[in-house]
Amino acid sequence: MSGQKSAETKSAPRVIKKYPNRRLYDTDTSSYITLAEVRQLVMAHQKLVVRDAKTGEDLTRSILLQIILEEEAGGVPMFTEAVLANIIRFYGHAMQGFMGAYLEKNVQAFTDIQVKLAEQSQSVTPEMWTRFMSLQSPMLKGMMGNYVEQSQSMLAQMQEQMHKQTEQMLGAFGLKR
Repeated sequence: MSGQKSAETKSAPRVIKKYPNRRLYDTDTSSYITLAEVRQLVMAHQKLVVRDAKTGEDLTRSILLQIILEEEAGGVPMFTEAVLANIIRFYGHAMQGFMGAYLEKNVQAFTDIQVKLAEQSQSVTPEMWTRFMSLQSPMLKGMMGNYVEQSQSMLAQMQEQMHKQTEQMLGAFGLKR
């Protein structure tokens, strides 16, 4: 019975409670943790949920955004001002939901490529590495091909959806082309 419980515990997300004094409490370790330690949990692919200690409200997204903000403010930021401005422009836009899905799928595709490269590099001998380097351009093209195709497909879907919405809006105003 205890073996079954530990398997359930592993699949359940780790619960972090956020108190009004902005402190974060890890219920797994029964100790307070920092935002940097929450970042380490995320980096270790640990499933987690952050809840308001008083109301139980899910605060996970705001904590993850806070981590991103700290990462962007220090060191070398990932997003340019132009990218951030464009993301902001999608809020409230008819394509907001689609853009979120588009970004999510592209980040996942990029992550999948990284995982495949990491898996392949673990069994590489010096001879294999030499051969890999000689074939690098065609190999990377093949691996990136799926990513590029997915990205192009999503962009085409987005353009088609925008076109349909524009026609519907023009039709509603009696301005159909």
